[in-house]
Amino acid sequence: MTDEESAAQKYGKLFQRTPVLTILEKGIQLADSDESADNKSVLMTAVVGGWVKTGRVQGGGTFAFLEVSDGSTPQNLQVMVSEEARSKSGIESLGVLTSTGSSIVVRGSVKKTPPGTKQKIELHAEDIVYHGPCDGAKYPIAKKKTSFEFLRSQLHLRARTNTIASVARIRNALAMATHLFFQKHGFLYLHTPIISTSDAEGAGECFQVTTLPCAADDLVHQPLLPDAEFAALSEACQAKGAEVKEAKAASKADPEDADKKAGVKALVGELMALKTESEKAKFRRDNPDGFRRTPEGVIDYKHDFFGLKAFLAVSGQLQGEAYACALSKIYTFGPTFRAENSHTTRHAAEFWMIEPEIAFAGLEDLMDCAEDYVRFCCSHLLETCGEDMSFMNRMIDKGALARVKAVAESKFARVSYTEAVAILEVEAKRRKGKKKFENQVFWGCDLASEHERFLAEEHFKCPTIVYNYPKGIKAFYMKLNEDNKTVAAMDVLVPGVGELIGGAQREERYDVLLEKMKAAGLEASEYEWYLDLRKYGTVPHGGFGLGFERLIMFTTGIENIRETIPFPRWPGNAFG
Repeated sequence: MTDEESAAQKYGKLFQRTPVLTILEKGIQLADSDESADNKSVLMTAVVGGWVKTGRVQGGGTFAFLEVSDGSTPQNLQVMVSEEARSKSGIESLGVLTSTGSSIVVRGSVKKTPPGTKQKIELHAEDIVYHGPCDGAKYPIAKKKTSFEFLRSQLHLRARTNTIASVARIRNALAMATHLFFQKHGFLYLHTPIISTSDAEGAGECFQVTTLPCAADDLVHQPLLPDAEFAALSEACQAKGAEVKEAKAASKADPEDADKKAGVKALVGELMALKTESEKAKFRRDNPDGFRRTPEGVIDYKHDFFGLKAFLAVSGQLQGEAYACALSKIYTFGPTFRAENSHTTRHAAEFWMIEPEIAFAGLEDLMDCAEDYVRFCCSHLLETCGEDMSFMNRMIDKGALARVKAVAESKFARVSYTEAVAILEVEAKRRKGKKKFENQVFWGCDLASEHERFLAEEHFKCPTIVYNYPKGIKAFYMKLNEDNKTVAAMDVLVPGVGELIGGAQREERYDVLLEKMKAAGLEASEYEWYLDLRKYGTVPHGGFGLGFERLIMFTTGIENIRETIPFPRWPGNAFG
């Protein structure tokens, strides 16, 4: 057993299982190397555990064939269970074992299959170590092809399907590639906060984090006193106050009387209880919906958990800049959130972002880094997930493999926004009828997906970086160029998707950034810490962001983002 095989099995000692991937690779290698071996020769012994994809009883009920998957590979391992092995293990019948969705752990011998058989090898069961039954009639994942839409109603089970399992392995490989690339180039992995008080994108579509509704619910469950009862409670407070005053005066006149002192103490306790009850009643009446409000009538967030408005982060960029301006190179890789009420195939409420930030860097450095990173991810995917990519190429997108290979081997084209618009204007005049661009092209427009894809797919025929965008269509933090019309921003466009990466050199000049924030309608006081980075040792720096799920969509050809996330969230759905 190799070190790699040993590591893969290290934490599976309960049954001493061998992954299906290892059995197939090793078994086929042994079968090919030993020409004298027939279908009775034992190539190796192994214990396999997984879930039954399909099964059938044959030979007049004397044996059964099972297609078993354990998630280690897109391929299944064929397992043959004889009636003798079934009986020895105490299983009710061979039919029970063939039920789709059931789990099984089998010990047996790997042998060649008879000539003309689709599989080269199969495992002959000698002992059924474990069986987890499944009622095939109720199991929701059918043997035949199932729609993605239906599978979204079975998020907890859909990973057992071939496509979603392949996407999960590809997602894993791309995540690993991300860490390998940035670690190799001296970047530090940074965990930025999920709860934020700033909207880095400036879109205003954030999920709010607050405890105020819980407090409001508690309050509205308290009784709302009618006017007469509230007035009576107020009068009772005043009367009890008068009693306390009188009792204190009597106790002061006779300080040696212990009973009078005790009486004062008891009356004060009663007064405090009445005051508390009165304050609660008044607060309930003053806040009928349960929320404390300012004199202007808006919710007062000074009483919230953080003492001000807080949100789920849409980006870790701003915090990433703070650490880059101390540690030189960092990258974030974590979940971000957008409360955008969109049901398109490209939007999800929760998604993952990769955001590197580099100090002492300009736009050219960012373009070089983005290009190298995308190429590395594609190369790593081809090296480590070849079978899964072949499956996606065969079942989802016939051009997936060619697209990924082309990007891995391509030198990216680079063009300024102004040059790109000129190219698109020429193309727009050339196009007629149904082939016309749906969106108008002009200097200052935000390039639509159709424009981006034309540049990458038809004009340059390779991944393309567009840079120096008009300042009016980009975020406040992007560095203003000397022409005072454009910012040092760049987007990486790839065939089949359009924009894959967006980035920019950050504005490091305090006065310029402050003016840009005012123009964007942002309160400088809310970004004081961010402005401090420009006051205390400012430095040219920049970074970019890549939506991880968009990278998965690009490499696999999967058309809906909801298939790229294990448990996707979208408007109306938070299953699992």
